[in-house]
Amino acid sequence: VYLQPDRESDEGAIGVHGITNEFLVGKPRFAEVADEFFDFIKGAQLIIHNAAFDVGFLNNEFALIGQTDRADITRHCTILDTLAMARARHPGQRNSLDALCKRYGVDNSGRELHGALLDSEILADVYLTMTGGQTSLSLAGNASDGNGSGEGSGNQASEIIRLSADRQPGRIIRASE
Repeated sequence: VYLQPDRESDEGAIGVHGITNEFLVGKPRFAEVADEFFDFIKGAQLIIHNAAFDVGFLNNEFALIGQTDRADITRHCTILDTLAMARARHPGQRNSLDALCKRYGVDNSGRELHGALLDSEILADVYLTMTGGQTSLSLAGNASDGNGSGEGSGNQASEIIRLSADRQPGRIIRASE
């Protein structure tokens, strides 16, 4: 979802992401999607490169619309910052998303501009490679059966596992922990 920021984008920003002011005309404002977005992230683990940057924007948007109870998303979801993780693993080296792609052999050739969707797909590949876990990310894979075994029924589209709303709020996990 693209959002109307209620201000003009400067030419420098447009050069980075390619999103023009004209394109954003008629797009929803954050206030219109805030509840749905909050429900989406509540109880989730967000994997973000340079999390302080994005989390700061999100917190500010919630504060601007008067949702002060949501203006610190770290109380409602877990944040894993891959930049902090990369800095711990590769001190003194460049750890931008592009640098990590090069270091880990992740193809970012389609990344001419910075876009949230493409960047998140690239970050998923970098994270999986960096952690030595799964070797690929597929949303079409087997869903979990909820008992921790990792084996699902194969009915991926209908299996959604929700966390309890009264569980302890998430916290930021830093690479050094």
